[in-house]
Amino acid sequence: MAEHEHVRVAVIGSGFGGLGAAVRLRREGITDFVVLERADSVGGTWRDNSYPGCACDVPSHLYSFSFAPNPDWPRTFSGQEHIRAYLEHVTDTFGLRPHIRLDHEVKMMRWDGDELRWEIDTAQGTLTADVVVSATGPLSDPKIPAVPGLDGFPGKVFHSARWDHDYDLRGKRVAMIGTGASAIQIVPSIQPDVEKLTLFQRTPPWVMPRMDRAITGAERWLHRQLPFTGKARRGLLFGIRELQVTAFTKHPGQLGMIESLAKANMAKAIKDPARRAKLTPSYRIGCKRILLSSSYYPALAQHNVDVVASGLKEVRGSTVVAADGTETEADAIIFGTGFHVTDMPIAERVVGADGITLAEAWKDGMQSLRGATAAGFPNWMTIIGPNTGLGNSSMILMIESQLNYMADFMRQLNVLGGRAALAARPSAVNAWNRRVQERMKRTVWNTGGCDSWYLDANGRNTTVWPGTPSEFRRATRDVNLAEYEVMRVVRAGAEARAEGRAEATESVAAKKTVAAKETVA
Repeated sequence: MAEHEHVRVAVIGSGFGGLGAAVRLRREGITDFVVLERADSVGGTWRDNSYPGCACDVPSHLYSFSFAPNPDWPRTFSGQEHIRAYLEHVTDTFGLRPHIRLDHEVKMMRWDGDELRWEIDTAQGTLTADVVVSATGPLSDPKIPAVPGLDGFPGKVFHSARWDHDYDLRGKRVAMIGTGASAIQIVPSIQPDVEKLTLFQRTPPWVMPRMDRAITGAERWLHRQLPFTGKARRGLLFGIRELQVTAFTKHPGQLGMIESLAKANMAKAIKDPARRAKLTPSYRIGCKRILLSSSYYPALAQHNVDVVASGLKEVRGSTVVAADGTETEADAIIFGTGFHVTDMPIAERVVGADGITLAEAWKDGMQSLRGATAAGFPNWMTIIGPNTGLGNSSMILMIESQLNYMADFMRQLNVLGGRAALAARPSAVNAWNRRVQERMKRTVWNTGGCDSWYLDANGRNTTVWPGTPSEFRRATRDVNLAEYEVMRVVRAGAEARAEGRAEATESVAAKKTVAAKETVA
């Protein structure tokens, strides 16, 4: 850290967003940056989520960077270990390790309005940066509900994203809480080994078959020898999902046929009408994320599995009690209850120009300009920010669009020269979010009749992008300076007029810094 007391850019997090930002900065000729990672290795959510059966529900060739294609994906839908290995490969291929600071959890970031830079406190010390790129991601901090009596449970308790690999589930009575993307992978993975598995289902998900298969050696050879074939495969996957998006965003009524296919998928494995009734959603498909599994329903049909159509209410000793009064004995409780998405903890650690935290600024709901910058927080950007999520395609597409925006943000600062900052205008942020929320009204996420993690405490959808990835790519192609205030540090003396010349500027700045800044309309 001593070598980087001040850097041009500090990137927070080393998942897809943080590593992608690091690669793009190097490609822009910016090498004066660090990547601050709280864990002891890179990988983000694909490092943290190592539960049994963990895999991606986006095809492998679309769930990778366009600038780092992988011809050797072993399956059409890759497992956690393969995706994590891919991120390690990207780190090495693009020479990112010298920039990465492991075990450097960010404790607080404060904007210095006099010097126009960020002061960052980490677990290993303090540094300053001209620009902060926050890539902590919305799926990084697990959420465990406050359940009465949980502290007194004598058995094992953990979240799916903090899997305890030292605890042996064989022969145990397990309570699985939640039916999201993690739970439908965990259930069939542990069902054969446990004595009893009780699934607490507050809301049943829509589940489609997972069309997964091994990618043949011939296919991998072809993609290695003729890279354009891998690009064509990626392009086809991209195009199919682009066409599907309109059903989610403009014509939810067209999703009825997909619901029929999902019901047929269930009926194939679940023969008991009573259990099928429990597992059939009452909301429009797509309102919550559509899940993919060919083994979830067969696992639920097994003799050692029980489905409780109710959420968890309380714990009495080793007895787990559902909201409908159902009681079951358990040796272990596994929470598949998601993450702090609309109330990201990192927001509590960012103090902006007005002396308030990002969490305080977003107390009525997250909002940003083009999913990247927030009013009152100059030279601060987020990757996978508000309303950039997808329910139907690859998030890597959205990340790469935001990297384009970040790159142009840095170019604009370089053109301005000297010590400058760009601050999103509140009027621009409000105008952008009005347009987003207006488009959101007709989407399945707002009209589908469900209560999902896409919605914040006020019932407002602040997570999903109500359009296609291509539309977002066009909206974030470059920075419109009319949407920003340009801030500068004003320095006295004739030499300071040559602020773009670094040596002269720094020598003058050391002697004659005037505590003032100029806001350019």
